[in-house]
Amino acid sequence: MVFSCHSGVPSDDRSLDNALSTFSLEEGFQMELIAGEPLVSDPVAMEIDEQGRLYVVEMHGYPLDLSGSGRVKRLSDTNGDGIMDESVVFADSLLMPTGIMRWKQGLIVTDPPNVYYLEDSDGDGKADIKSTLLTGFALSNPQHNVNSPKLALDNWIYLGHEPSVTTTIYEDKFGDKGTEVYFPEKPDLNRLPQNAGGRSIRFKPDTYDLELLSSRTQFGHTADAFGHRFLVNNSNHIIQEVLTAAYLQRNPHLVITEVTQSSSDHGSGAEVFPITINPQHQLLTDLGVMTSACGLTAYLGAAFPERYDQATFVSEPVSNIVHVDFIKEEGTGFIASREHPDKEFLASTDAWFRPVNAYVGPDGALYILDYYRQIIEHPEWMAEEVVQSGALYNGTDKGRIYRITPKGTSPIDWSDKLTLGEASPEELMGHLSHKNAWWRMNAQRILVDREPTNLSPSLKDLAVSGESPMGRLHALWTLQGMGALDVETVAGALKDPVPGVRENAVKISELFLASSPELVPQLLALKDDPDPKVRFQLLQTLGYIESESAFQARKELLFRDIDDKWVQLAALSAPFAESSRLIDPVLNQYTPTPAFDGMVQKLASMVGASMDERTIFTMVQRATQRNAQDNYNWQSALLRGLAQGIKSKELEGTHSAAAGLLASSIFNHPSAEVQGAALQVLEGIGLDNVAGKEEALAEAREIAMNRTLSGEERSLGIRFLALSDPARYQDMLVGMVQGGEPLPVQLAAFRALSKSEDSSFSKLVIDRWESFTPELRDAAVSAMMMNGKRITVLLSALEDGLIQKATIGWRRSVGLMANKDETLRVRARGILTRPEGESEKIMETYQPALALNGTIDEGARVFQRNCAICHQMGEEQGIAFGPDLSSLKNRRPASIMTDILNPNLSIADGYDLWEVELQNGELHQGLISSETPTAINLRNAGGIDKNISRTNIKTLKLVEMSAMPTGLEQGISVQEMADLLAYIRKAE
Repeated sequence: MVFSCHSGVPSDDRSLDNALSTFSLEEGFQMELIAGEPLVSDPVAMEIDEQGRLYVVEMHGYPLDLSGSGRVKRLSDTNGDGIMDESVVFADSLLMPTGIMRWKQGLIVTDPPNVYYLEDSDGDGKADIKSTLLTGFALSNPQHNVNSPKLALDNWIYLGHEPSVTTTIYEDKFGDKGTEVYFPEKPDLNRLPQNAGGRSIRFKPDTYDLELLSSRTQFGHTADAFGHRFLVNNSNHIIQEVLTAAYLQRNPHLVITEVTQSSSDHGSGAEVFPITINPQHQLLTDLGVMTSACGLTAYLGAAFPERYDQATFVSEPVSNIVHVDFIKEEGTGFIASREHPDKEFLASTDAWFRPVNAYVGPDGALYILDYYRQIIEHPEWMAEEVVQSGALYNGTDKGRIYRITPKGTSPIDWSDKLTLGEASPEELMGHLSHKNAWWRMNAQRILVDREPTNLSPSLKDLAVSGESPMGRLHALWTLQGMGALDVETVAGALKDPVPGVRENAVKISELFLASSPELVPQLLALKDDPDPKVRFQLLQTLGYIESESAFQARKELLFRDIDDKWVQLAALSAPFAESSRLIDPVLNQYTPTPAFDGMVQKLASMVGASMDERTIFTMVQRATQRNAQDNYNWQSALLRGLAQGIKSKELEGTHSAAAGLLASSIFNHPSAEVQGAALQVLEGIGLDNVAGKEEALAEAREIAMNRTLSGEERSLGIRFLALSDPARYQDMLVGMVQGGEPLPVQLAAFRALSKSEDSSFSKLVIDRWESFTPELRDAAVSAMMMNGKRITVLLSALEDGLIQKATIGWRRSVGLMANKDETLRVRARGILTRPEGESEKIMETYQPALALNGTIDEGARVFQRNCAICHQMGEEQGIAFGPDLSSLKNRRPASIMTDILNPNLSIADGYDLWEVELQNGELHQGLISSETPTAINLRNAGGIDKNISRTNIKTLKLVEMSAMPTGLEQGISVQEMADLLAYIRKAE
């Protein structure tokens, strides 16, 4: 049965015969149903091997069944009509299998906590060999487990993976956080941290190589023809991995928190256009936007119209669509654009159509795996009545696989009929140039497995002089995988006319740098390459070469593309001894632009983190000198970077010389920006080793008391005094905390007083609370959270009503309720949480809001007052901390109101709260907005980001409560709730 456009007739008929009538498909294409129930059900991944055997992974257990119901089936078309009609259970007793890949004579299957190798050694169609390749992955929420094994160009197997996700309701089933990840056959070799640190990995089963990648992905990942990797998460459907782990590990002083960038030009949480009739959506589902993106697949099949050679497809099961993007290059990155402004490539009127993955076959067709369930969300994030309804597994006996091809394409003819497995080495080499990547990758895999040494000369000729760019590319990597690549072949590939081949040749050349220095001049010759991605790869590769010529080339590459932040990071990824040499050239060529300011700050931060006392002093000298041009931008950037780097590590050395220069500059430098930045550095170093310390303090006191100066100038003096013992100046500082003083003076004095160790500060806060402005109250609560004694006073004030619960905000509430001291923690929860049954009463109180007409303008004001500190409404309003509320516009009002009034009902996916304890004892809480092998970025309320080096982290733990506070209703009336709902749901 072939279909090209849907009839548009609503129907409750969920039979296979009616399935194709529910679809709307892009013009020029046709769609076939090649497999369905009862032959297959709950399909999540597929593989077609070199014999034309179709293997399908069935995940029956989702969402809650861990009894081992997962299976791998082998499907066949025995009568040649293009529809599968026979199935054999290849493997069963799997928990929650998530992916499959052909390997050797069998299959690799991901089934957390394990990665298995399955093989049918006796030819009966069923696996009789089952060995565990890897183990230790978390068995968490199934949407976030290890998945999607894929063989890449570089002959490594890549696994999709991300951190385990907090589960509260089903912790007994999915609370496993994993162990170290390792090869059970070689348990002492190449062990990775617990659950691989929540990052994706790559491995080689033959050699027991195992590595962390720099990034993570949710369900699925893909690569373009030249090996550039793209990732996915539920709300962001295409993300490029820009920086790889190997380069970041060379410079431990470079704190990088981002290695990926979103490629979509239509946004994260992009708008989608379903045509579903009577859609099925649950409690926390965002409608009208990407909320369940998965199964990202680059189309490399060459059977579609030529424009699709640059296409990626992503499944969106909640919206019952398959979305297409077209990729174009932009500098070091890519831009993904939709084809139509208001239409999807594939959409269904059937709410049970649940596309979860895609596959490009040997025929160039796009195969869509339809999980076909009534409910696709996990019960952790849905209403309890739905969980109890018995509908969780409706459709578990169903499932479909569709084939999409250009109109007029013949039915499948590959089922059990391919002969690639019996092909000669020469025939396999010919397939390396095939227009369809399925043939290229399988031919490369088989050749690397067989290692036909007599083929090496021909492969080398193909790599350098073959007609097809793809043939040259795959010949290079096939030789590498066979261990037969030589430096002459790499040198030839460096001159390839196609940029993508040159880029890969540069990467491969890293294998020869130690043994073949004659290759270096040919690499250096590429510094003027016209292609930005070749230059970007070259910049990273040259980081392995310590020579003057390599340094000069890296410098030229940096300055040519310095406006690109990824180029800056690539330049700094070289070992510290090499990357720090860039300081002088960057400062010598400095122009006051954001690009140069950013580069200066990154360089200085790297130096600060190194704790090299001599280098830090030299930089302070340079950053505090006066110049005739009165351009001090670079100096303030240099000092800000130093301060950032120094504060990221525990202080080493006295730094007395630098401290003296800084102290002098704070009072005498003509630039206020340099003065403030110098104080930031001195706050990291300390005042103890400053020569003339008392004279400096006396000068600071005069500045603080001088009412002819501005509040900002006086606050600088106060902050300097705070570096000493604030008790010496207590009376003066207390006198400054009053309404007659400028706000900067009040805040600086108050924060200085907060450093006092006695109880006078707590008394000051309680006594003057009523007179404090909002800014002072915010500073006061932060200071009262500094130690157990103050927290005890704060809790008493909350208990007695002297300080209002709503005033302390979500961050402090969570911090109190997650305190390490059990007595304080229990007391805080008793004060700050609602009594049993109160949430239900509050929900009942606000029910009338659902029937009221809300005013959008009034709702905007409610949003600004109560929500904007943590949430955005689109890119222009609010702060990006929690989810963007504009993505909720199609949600049911009752669901939105439930999240507002009872946020702890369930923690929104991706918004877990983390507590980080630093080596120096500091505690910080927030969302991990991004992370790399060397650092994490912790985002706090107000959208404040803090980059934290992993070497400075003592403990990192999940705080199992929502980052959104309860008690929000205290500031919102019933009518205002109606207004807020109207504003959130307003049409964009």
